[in-house]
Amino acid sequence: MERLQKILSQAGVASRRASEQLMLEGRVTVNGQTIRELGTKADPSRDDIRVDGRRVKVAEHHRYLLLNKPRGYVTTRSDPQRRPTVIDLLRGVREYVYPVGRLDFDSEGLLLLTNDGDLAARLAHPRHGVARVYDVRVLGEPDRHDIDRLSKGMTIEDRRTEPADVKVAGPGHLIVTIREGRNRQVRKMCDAIGHPVAALKRVAIGPIRDAKLKPGEWRELSEDEVRRLKTVAARARTLHHGGHEAHGLRPSQTAARRRSPAR
Repeated sequence: MERLQKILSQAGVASRRASEQLMLEGRVTVNGQTIRELGTKADPSRDDIRVDGRRVKVAEHHRYLLLNKPRGYVTTRSDPQRRPTVIDLLRGVREYVYPVGRLDFDSEGLLLLTNDGDLAARLAHPRHGVARVYDVRVLGEPDRHDIDRLSKGMTIEDRRTEPADVKVAGPGHLIVTIREGRNRQVRKMCDAIGHPVAALKRVAIGPIRDAKLKPGEWRELSEDEVRRLKTVAARARTLHHGGHEAHGLRPSQTAARRRSPAR
């Protein structure tokens, strides 16, 4: 017997947190009974578990996809405003994969999608401290004081951000590494120092990079990439801030075929 939200996550329905929300919204049933209690347990091999009437089956084969998200796409499976979603770019993918973490509508860059709920939960949760690296263009030129504020952390919406690694790559050009997944965090940090973001691109997730993947293209992670990603996710902050998982990341070594965006 497992907690229902864990079963849904392992089945690739959604992350554990999103699965809990599905339960609270009354969209999950077990043997015909609507379940809203988050502590409810079930047996996926015996119980009839459904989300929005659709039978849930634990994924037999995990998929790990890397997408170069273009601007103008929502990082979700569906959008009530009917804007394009990242799922629209995954032509030929039949499994129920979902995005790991956030990348907002106006941002671009690397995004992981998977039906491996356990790995997705570890990568997305701040306590595991998986580094995310962003290439950021801002308006104006931040001075040393601005960079110091970004690096040491600041209070945004009554919460303190964790220290970030910030490098100046040129006038109005920053490389920012963070280990949190707060909504629009880098944009809000730059707003706080008076230099709004003009363009933002995620260039690394833990050990995963791929400068050759074009916007709108996706590919499977190699076995080595999956192994390294799981290793980093399992460390749970064993490396201090500025460790090797954030810097000097090796380019993805893979001959996996790149996929063009859906037309």
